[in-house]
Amino acid sequence: MKAVKITGATIAAVVLVVALLLVIGIPSGFLTSAIQDHVERQTGYRLTIAGSTKISLWPTLNISLGDLTLQDPKDRDGASRVTVAKVQADMTLSSVWSGHPHVSELVITKPVVYRPLLRERTLDAPPRATKSTTESEAVTVDRVKIIDGAIIASNTRDRFEHRIEGINVYATIEGDRKVKLAGTARTNDSPLKFDANATLPPAEHEPVPVEFNVEAPDLLSAPLSAKAEVRFSGPAVKINSVTGTLGGGTFNGWASVEAGSKPLVKVDLDFQRLEFAGTKTGSTSSASQGWSDAPLNLTGLNYVDAQVRLSASELDIGGTQFAPAGVDATLAGGVLKASFSNLGAYGGQASGEVIVDASSGAPTYAMHTDLVGVRALPLLTSLAGFDKIDGKMQAKIAARSAGASQHAIMANMSGTAFLDFQDGQIRGVNVAQMIRSLTASTLNGWQEQQQQATDMTQLSASFKIDRGQAVTTDLSLVGPLVRVTGVGTIDLGTQMIGFRVEPKLVMTTEGQGSTADPVGFGIPVMLEGPWSQPRIYPDMQGVLDNPDAAYAKLREMGKGLFSSNGGGLGGILGGLSALTGNPPGNNANNGTPGSTSNDPLGGALGGNIGQALGNLFGNGVKGQNRSIPSPDTPQAAPQAQEQSQTQPPPPAADSTQDSQPMNDVLRQLFNR
Repeated sequence: MKAVKITGATIAAVVLVVALLLVIGIPSGFLTSAIQDHVERQTGYRLTIAGSTKISLWPTLNISLGDLTLQDPKDRDGASRVTVAKVQADMTLSSVWSGHPHVSELVITKPVVYRPLLRERTLDAPPRATKSTTESEAVTVDRVKIIDGAIIASNTRDRFEHRIEGINVYATIEGDRKVKLAGTARTNDSPLKFDANATLPPAEHEPVPVEFNVEAPDLLSAPLSAKAEVRFSGPAVKINSVTGTLGGGTFNGWASVEAGSKPLVKVDLDFQRLEFAGTKTGSTSSASQGWSDAPLNLTGLNYVDAQVRLSASELDIGGTQFAPAGVDATLAGGVLKASFSNLGAYGGQASGEVIVDASSGAPTYAMHTDLVGVRALPLLTSLAGFDKIDGKMQAKIAARSAGASQHAIMANMSGTAFLDFQDGQIRGVNVAQMIRSLTASTLNGWQEQQQQATDMTQLSASFKIDRGQAVTTDLSLVGPLVRVTGVGTIDLGTQMIGFRVEPKLVMTTEGQGSTADPVGFGIPVMLEGPWSQPRIYPDMQGVLDNPDAAYAKLREMGKGLFSSNGGGLGGILGGLSALTGNPPGNNANNGTPGSTSNDPLGGALGGNIGQALGNLFGNGVKGQNRSIPSPDTPQAAPQAQEQSQTQPPPPAADSTQDSQPMNDVLRQLFNR
């Protein structure tokens, strides 16, 4: 604001000098030195005119000056200065002869305001004394046009620069008091459109009533319209009695700006509805392509101090909604602290604090938050584009990290997290069906189908996070028809997972109230690979390490996993009879090939798994090797099986039958 006032005073002084020199008949070639001397006397700033000075009398009196530079004589490096490519003033000849120059239009082409950015606030020097313009020297202006202006703020040591470019302003002054202006600008390729009406007061220190409108589509979802009283006091600008509308809601409050060596901004606004535009943090591209390595430049936080309080009945940030909302933020020394308490979020509450420290070369981050009773689906969808879990969510997260990109932040994350979802569902995935499908083949991905879902009573896990590795040992899923426990690791940086889970099915519709214990799958299940498309398969090593335990689990599994009447159990026990030396029992259906069962999945699948595991482990417990027959080899008669249990088998005729490749074992086990 100070630079604008000085520039305006300079231009007025130039016009006045030119007008006076024309009156007394001084040729244009002598104008340059006279203008420079007059500006320095009036403002205390040095004006350099490197271009030409031209005067034209047709069609009206026209004066143009080229390549101007205005700066403080004490500023040796020129960090704070104003440059103008061209200034052109159109005035009436009669006003010049009358001694009261009247400019009909003043055109300023490519003005650039250079401002240094400082990390520390310094004691501002008192404003320069300027000579007041007498009534006889006053210059009136009807219209002012600024073409392609810019503001460049920079810090040479930090190699930081911020630009506001494409500034185009058209202002009119009516009756020496009413000012109307409209303009456009852009910053970081974000467009800005504004207009304002103001009534200049008769005294310098009286408040200025202002009405203004702002459109910033990349920041605000709707145009902002407001009224305020603006008061200038040295380098400080106070904006009081602010009232206005944003979109469909109203707001009120106040603000102030101390435009000294390092600006200090204070804002206190209360909104009925506040909505910020922006893309969602979670997107399909980030899920499939990984986190972005694009640099995040937060150095600009070092060059302004701020105290901000925003409250809103409804707050929408890039699609994430809070109602009500209150945020207190402070920015000092490059450290931003934002705290929120009792934030209404999707039927629950959120509280916490976020700290961003950009005072050093490597930004650091810290946050802690508590979520209570929040509905998970809309929150996770809006924050991360994740729409697979619905239910009441509770969470406690305390994390810290460092890095200058999304990827670096996630890879350096450390802390703890506890997540708990209750009384909801996992959308698009049928966990019970996935468990059954694992007995036939390996699964690639989550087998998502829009119409499927898994009801859950509770899904919970606690994580310890170290350098992007989130480890849990207490993953638990409890549902009416499924139980899952497990351990594993999530690599936040690479978006990979590695889990080992123990799934169990509840083979009754009584669900949580059932007195029957859930039936285990018998074999641990592995989930490995990208978290959006992991590979899911049984852990065969768990079977090979302890065949007796695997057999006991499969015996229990036969009670209900494959058949409600034990149809699949006979096949499993028949195939594993050699494992224990006991007959399979008096089941009505022993699961051998060709037999029937009330449960097709139990009879066929139980027989295949039983045959494969029986062949695999039948003599292993006796300490001898046994060949694994191909799927087409006929089953031995029961008498032969019993004889083989009491008599040693004959020596193998071919040494190649002593060991078969593991793919034959898997083919037998999963009937592939």
